[in-house]
Amino acid sequence: MSNFIFQDEVEEEIDKKTAKPDKFWRILVIDDDEAVHQVTRLVLADAEIEHRKLDIVSAFSSKQAKEILQNDDSFCMAFVDVVMETDHAGLELVEWIRKVKKNQTIRLILRTGQAGSAPEAKVIKEFDINDYKEKTDFTANKMITTVYASIRAYRDIITIKRSLDAFKKLIEATHDLLKIDQLKNFGSAALDHLLALMNVESSALYIVRTQVDFAKQSTSSIIACTGKYVSESSSLEESDINSQVKARIRQVFIDKCHYRDEECFVGYYHASDNAASVLYIEFEDDNEHFKASLAELFATNVALILESLTKQKEIEKTQKELLFIVGEAVEARSKETGAHVRRVAIICDLLATKLGLAQDFIEAIRQAAPLHDLGKIAIPEHILHKPGKLEGEEWEIMKSHAQIGADILEKSTVSVSQLAARLANFHHENWDGSGYPKGLKGEEIPVEARIMAVADVFDALGSRRCYKEPWPNDKIKEFLLAEIGKKFEAELVYLIIDNFDEFIQIREDYPDNTNPAH
Repeated sequence: MSNFIFQDEVEEEIDKKTAKPDKFWRILVIDDDEAVHQVTRLVLADAEIEHRKLDIVSAFSSKQAKEILQNDDSFCMAFVDVVMETDHAGLELVEWIRKVKKNQTIRLILRTGQAGSAPEAKVIKEFDINDYKEKTDFTANKMITTVYASIRAYRDIITIKRSLDAFKKLIEATHDLLKIDQLKNFGSAALDHLLALMNVESSALYIVRTQVDFAKQSTSSIIACTGKYVSESSSLEESDINSQVKARIRQVFIDKCHYRDEECFVGYYHASDNAASVLYIEFEDDNEHFKASLAELFATNVALILESLTKQKEIEKTQKELLFIVGEAVEARSKETGAHVRRVAIICDLLATKLGLAQDFIEAIRQAAPLHDLGKIAIPEHILHKPGKLEGEEWEIMKSHAQIGADILEKSTVSVSQLAARLANFHHENWDGSGYPKGLKGEEIPVEARIMAVADVFDALGSRRCYKEPWPNDKIKEFLLAEIGKKFEAELVYLIIDNFDEFIQIREDYPDNTNPAH
């Protein structure tokens, strides 16, 4: 179950009574005497323990038993005859089960008709068995008593093992979730881990988060879901989730406490002053193996991580929007469109991706790109808006925007701001050293500035400016190729030329006459 969001709904609901086969306690009878198998089946025919019947499987030699047990760990107990192919075949089988197969959960009851060949005291001491019975003394009542005791012991061992396994999975799951930085991926992974942790099947699971903002407006969002009421909407109110399920979730938010009945478990988790999460689990068949305490522990961790991740995403979204707003403000002062800021950011992203740079660098350059001309806020408007070529003192003033932008951005210690400072400072440097403000050459120029230099010019050539009309594509290609080794690094130019349609598509997706959403 790798993706819980947007799963297809099951068209026809399966009858719960026929959805899963009946559960049995499986018992393996290992004996070379057919009569022993017949008597065992006869005595245990009507037995029902812990609401389960018995499934008795026969093996007539230790070799056959090994073949059965090799890939099947579902047996709760086994009756093992001592003397079969050899005088100690049963004892050797016990050794194989415990030491080679490493199955410590199955309860092993040794039965022998020749006690002298395997004395009880010696066998109990040296072999990892759970009981020893002589066939002549093994009455029907004693057999039933032994089966009850063995199955209950097996049940308790499995319960302990599940708890230990679940605890390990809890630690692993929490560790895995801490690595995820996308809300949908986080929600799906949380539900995936939960099913494994609980060792229980479910027909519906939801993680719903509600938040009250400063204006006292409350919103409820579905972070992840799976099951028969899967919804494509992220809003609880707008989703097509069953109305009864919605009502239960809403009521838990109101009551601020857990709710549980025979059909579901709904946990409430208060994460902060203005936010809380609810975990809804609807049982498919029964809740026999559901461990509420473990679910609560896991869900508490999930809620805390979810809250931290949500706040992180809100901060990141705010930062990105502010960076674009500042970039757009600079462009607006220059009487250019805000779409140029967005296009350049996306072009830088695409170039960095095709260069094979690290994902965190790609994300950083996309965020920093809108600030590459920040220094233009200090340039007088008569220079910014001059339609003709700038010369002399006016050109020197215009060139100062690179250093001014860098000086502003360098005041921040945030890594994205530091990268933006290098973009602002060096995106007018040329590959041959003829650029400004430092006259850097070749790889002396930071890679982010080399990327920005090509991206900025590529987009500017194809855009309408106060001093020119958009260039045709062929002329843009011709200019870029002519400037290889002069203004631009060859590899970056060829990346644009070889993938020209991809880069041109960015201009079509974000045209100058629109203001698309972030």
